[in-house]
Amino acid sequence: MSAEAYAVFMQAALEEAAKGKWLTHPNPCVGAILVHDETIVARGWHHAAGKPHAEVECLNDARAKGVDPSLCTLVVTLEPCKHVGKTPPCTEAILKAGIKKVVIGCLDPTSDAGGGAEVLRAAGVEVIGPLCEQDCRDLIADFLVWKSMARPYLLLKMAATMDGRIATRTGQSQWISCEASRADVHRLRQKIGQAKGLILIGGKTFRLDNPHLTYRLSDDPGTPQPLACIFTSHLPQDKDEFYLLQERPDETIFLSSAAAAASTQAQELRKRGVRVIPVPQYSNGTTDLRGLFKALYRELGCPYVLCEGGGELAISLLEEQLVDEFHLHLAPTFLADNDALPLFTNRMPLTLAEAISLRCTETRLVGSDVHVLLRPNPREA
Repeated sequence: MSAEAYAVFMQAALEEAAKGKWLTHPNPCVGAILVHDETIVARGWHHAAGKPHAEVECLNDARAKGVDPSLCTLVVTLEPCKHVGKTPPCTEAILKAGIKKVVIGCLDPTSDAGGGAEVLRAAGVEVIGPLCEQDCRDLIADFLVWKSMARPYLLLKMAATMDGRIATRTGQSQWISCEASRADVHRLRQKIGQAKGLILIGGKTFRLDNPHLTYRLSDDPGTPQPLACIFTSHLPQDKDEFYLLQERPDETIFLSSAAAAASTQAQELRKRGVRVIPVPQYSNGTTDLRGLFKALYRELGCPYVLCEGGGELAISLLEEQLVDEFHLHLAPTFLADNDALPLFTNRMPLTLAEAISLRCTETRLVGSDVHVLLRPNPREA
């Protein structure tokens, strides 16, 4: 088979890998399949850190089915590891199984695990790839962020009308998106909670909406709720009747200035169980957003951040190239009002070259809404 002919099998391996999404931190989600006579005969995916890697799971599946791996080609979304971590190296398992051909989706960029392809080649294994590389890199984009930037993987979610408005001129925004879209958001929140991540909003959204920032799904009430995080220059009073202060103080975090974080007001909030974290600043007094997210990753071990607004915070994150996935929900409605609140504002580009540019990797219809998934361009990642 030609290298391109294995693309359909790589897509099958990607489907296997996606089963581990949200579960594998700090490891990447990886999928593997064994192919014999152009037929998939075994499958495997990485379930969680410390558990067998996808290649080993696939080999175990082959043994359970009575398949001889030495007669098969292994197709795997990420270069097999060569190092000893919590589990033995996958290159060792591949060689022991007698596999003679391996197709790799993308190379492992880390210094400890990378280089497995060369180990296999040196042992006489035919190695093909990278194949479907961008798809495979998109799959482990969270892992690449953790390893290369030491910060959480950031998802931005916004809902707008088709003409790009997120609220009427009076501030009414409930509900722009349809019921199916809102359920979709709750499923995403559930995944964030499952992964021990947090939901981030701005202070204006906190004060106007008095949000819960929880997922509300009846099919899985046991998953932990995501942490609630508010980025604001004005801390609330500890006795204010906000839902998060009254019902979820131990799961609520405020990000504010160093002065606010050291105030009596912050101390009173901490007595209720609320965390108040000072936001790092550059020498000119502007917010160091990159430093802030590094601190969240370092101090809270937070692998994912879902930002749900508002527009001012969202555009700041986009301008700093901190958004790793932009989930845009477009409702088939038009306000056609210049004074309605736009998705983003306050930028003044003079040329199209100054526009914020992303790539569209997925569109799908959810209820009556169109969901668009945008990612950074590879050259900007």
